[in-house]
Amino acid sequence: MTKGHVLVTGGAGFIGSHLVDYLLGRGFEVTVLDCLLDQVHGDAEKDAQGWPVYLNKKARRIKGNILDDGVFEASLTGITHLAHLAASVGVGQSMTNIVEYTRNNTMAAAVILEVLSRMPLDASGNHPIKRMVVASSMSIYGEGEYEIEGTGDSTAPELRSHEQLAERSWELFTGDGAKLIPIPTTEKKLLQPASIYAVNKRDHEEMFLSVGRALNIPTSALRLFNAYGSRQALSNPYTGVAAIFISRLLNDQPPLVFEDGEQKRDFVHVMDVANAFATILESDKRVWDVFNVGSGKSITVNDIARTLARLLQKNIAPDILQKYRVGDIRHCFADISKIRDVFGVTPQRDFEEGMAELIEWVKTAKKPVDKTAVSMAELSSSKLMV
Repeated sequence: MTKGHVLVTGGAGFIGSHLVDYLLGRGFEVTVLDCLLDQVHGDAEKDAQGWPVYLNKKARRIKGNILDDGVFEASLTGITHLAHLAASVGVGQSMTNIVEYTRNNTMAAAVILEVLSRMPLDASGNHPIKRMVVASSMSIYGEGEYEIEGTGDSTAPELRSHEQLAERSWELFTGDGAKLIPIPTTEKKLLQPASIYAVNKRDHEEMFLSVGRALNIPTSALRLFNAYGSRQALSNPYTGVAAIFISRLLNDQPPLVFEDGEQKRDFVHVMDVANAFATILESDKRVWDVFNVGSGKSITVNDIARTLARLLQKNIAPDILQKYRVGDIRHCFADISKIRDVFGVTPQRDFEEGMAELIEWVKTAKKPVDKTAVSMAELSSSKLMV
């Protein structure tokens, strides 16, 4: 007897496919619903039906778009749990492809929830879907949390002004000139989404939690920090800085680093992300809440570029552009105590070891095409890079 049957939207993708492996390994049945976007799967080795060969063969597969409510409704046959990961992903691209992102993200969520709201209850008056977990994003925070230097007081600053950034002054300060020191960001931090993608993800959270409460389906929204690992789309220039840097280095080009490269981020291994999803889906706790999923550690973008160059044995220094993208934040890394305390989820993989694993996987994959110039041209023409 299985633990249940999970529908994983976006289950052929980077994070989704690892979640499929975890769920099957823990005794669930799994159905994957994916539209197989070329931007996501363009460089993956595929089978005769167009599915990436890494996707677990034990999973039932449905190729289709969530926006087609008939397709989504049909995919729910026999389903007891839902993991929603399908999305258009990319902070910068979302600012130029606003309709596409809002359709594929916010409207797709609306289709899912409306279909769920129409499903008949079982004999006990319960919804057939027993639990939902939805992928959110750290991007909804805007800037992370900070401490005013020398005071110990925490604060949630607004985004840096165009005037400050035009002066190439990258760090944040209070109005009276005190420096702000980045600290781990908690789930209580004020949300300040600074891109269409971030707005979409904030909408995801609120929509799923609202309908989940109304239908009495325990629902968790996972605010994912920067995930990395095998099966990442190496030729997608809009998402995954580690993959983008690897693509550049494998083509003997320097990683392009915005600002001065000292901005701090939180990189979490994809298998730790998949474990978080699987653990919550497996839990019997009746929770409606949001949770950070990260490593709990910070690293600068410069250090990421240097680490990857060293692991790839490329004597190539990053190109520090001293330019900025409108809406970019300075620092944000996760406080992960909440998901640890509620569900017992803790990251298990060291950053350096994880990047070494990623490099080994990349060496077995098709050499990626460096498409950075495409994304840079789009940003420049749209006045979103200065």
